[in-house]
Amino acid sequence: MESQSQYIGSNSGMDGVDQKEVKAANQRKAGTCESILRILAFMLTLTAAVVLGVNKQTEIVSMKIVPTLPPIDLPATAKWHYLSAFVYFVVANAIACAYAAFSLVLSFVNRGTKSSLGLVIILLDLLMVALLFSCNGAAGAIGLMGYQGNSHVQWNKVCNVFGRFCNHAAAAIVLSMLGSLAFMYLVVLAALGLHRRSK
Repeated sequence: MESQSQYIGSNSGMDGVDQKEVKAANQRKAGTCESILRILAFMLTLTAAVVLGVNKQTEIVSMKIVPTLPPIDLPATAKWHYLSAFVYFVVANAIACAYAAFSLVLSFVNRGTKSSLGLVIILLDLLMVALLFSCNGAAGAIGLMGYQGNSHVQWNKVCNVFGRFCNHAAAAIVLSMLGSLAFMYLVVLAALGLHRRSK
């Protein structure tokens, strides 16, 4: 009987060790997942900023000045900095890219500690989600205007002339949206971690 109680006591001690090992393994897994998401957010926002930042296309456009004269062919150039929404998009993605690199370093420093730095990182992640969603919305609205035009205010569509420029802008918006989703998933992971710790 006494040997059974010693066995049960030693077994419960092993359960405590196993639980600590499981908890440590879960923290490592969460830390690895967080690092992968931060690297992914960095690469996506960097690529989105570069794709739109180097986007430029020049085409020959026919313009009719006087109805009785033949049209004049003039070169027209589309650049990202001609539209304030695209400027906002490039700057916001550059900020998010720089923050992703900085937060990756901070998350390594903060790993395994219970400091207020973790809460600051979560709040900044949330701020990046809002920043990227707003710049994606602004760039998407201008992009849609370029594809469809607006007959109510007599704005003609331009993507039929500057097709490559519009396609690059659309690709940059998709990349930025994926980057914002990576930041959003980081916020969700952090919220789940806080919920688990509060139990």
